Amino acid sequence: MRDSFHQDLDKISDQLVEMTRLAGSAMSRATTALLDADLQMAESVIAADEQIDTLRRELDERSIDLLARQQPVATDLRMVVTAMRMSADLERMGDLARHVAKVARLRYPNSAIPPVMRSTVLEMGQVAERIVVKVGSVIAGKDIESAITLERDDDEMDRLHRDIFNMLMDSKWTHGTEAAVDATLVGRYYERFADHAVSVARRVVYLVTGEWQTDAQLDNEDL
Repeated sequence: MRDSFHQDLDKISDQLVEMTRLAGSAMSRATTALLDADLQMAESVIAADEQIDTLRRELDERSIDLLARQQPVATDLRMVVTAMRMSADLERMGDLARHVAKVARLRYPNSAIPPVMRSTVLEMGQVAERIVVKVGSVIAGKDIESAITLERDDDEMDRLHRDIFNMLMDSKWTHGTEAAVDATLVGRYYERFADHAVSVARRVVYLVTGEWQTDAQLDNEDL
C-alpha cells in the first residue's frame, strides 16, 4: 500500500513538472505571437491552456484521493497539500500566457507592442522562459539552492517591468493610449508570471525544510 502511495506522490511531482513545461511553452509562443502579430500562434496558445487546466484538475483529484485514502502525516502530508498549492500557481501562469496571446489576437493584424518596447518585451519573454525552466528543475530535484537563486531572475523581471513604465511615462511617448494600455497589461502579465514561479519555488523550499522563506531570509542568503 505504501509503495502505491509513493508512486502516486511521484506521479504528482511529474505532473507538476509537466505543468511547468506547458506553461513555459505557452509563454514562449505567446511572446512570439505578440511581437510578430501571429494570429495562428496566439490562437494555439489560447486553445492549449485547457491542457494545463486539465492537469491541475487531475493533480488535485489525485491529491484529494490520497488524503482520503492514505491520511498521510508529516512530510507526506506536506507534499500533498503543497502540491495542490503549486498546481494553482502553475495553472495561473498558463492563464497569464493566455492573456498575452489574447492581447496579440486583439490587435491583429498589427503588433500590440510599439518598436520602442520590442526589445524589452522580448527580454521579458526570455526571462519568463528561463524562470519556468528553473522551476521545473527545482520541483524535480527538490533543489533548494536553485529555488533561492530564482529570486534573482524575478528581480530582473521586476527591472524590465519598471522599464516599461518608464517608457510610458516618458514625454517622448507618441504611440497613444491604446498602445499604453496594452503595454501596461502585458508588462503586468509577465511580472505576475515570474511572481507565481517564485511562489512555486518557495513552496519547494517549504516542502523540503518545513520552513517558509520570507523575503528577508532570502535576501540574507544572497549576502
